[in-house]
Amino acid sequence: MSFSDLKVKRIETTADTLTVELMDGRVLSVPLAYYPTLLHATDAERKNCQPIGAGYGIEWPELDYHLSVEGLIQGYPEAPGLRRARAAA
Repeated sequence: MSFSDLKVKRIETTADTLTVELMDGRVLSVPLAYYPTLLHATDAERKNCQPIGAGYGIEWPELDYHLSVEGLIQGYPEAPGLRRARAAA
């Protein structure tokens, strides 16, 4: 496996799940409960996403929110308080 295999191929969001297909064929499906910012976003905000960093991350520009493929693979949840800090700004 090479690092290029860890790039995002496809991103799908629903009201409760983030699904990311990688170039190597793996499909990561994570409950949005891990990412409260996405869970509480509108459907349009969740769907407005794109690969960034040559495909090693995902960006939601309207939310100023970013996830790395490495973090998804490792199962890292959103940092506690992140959404509250953003909402207060």
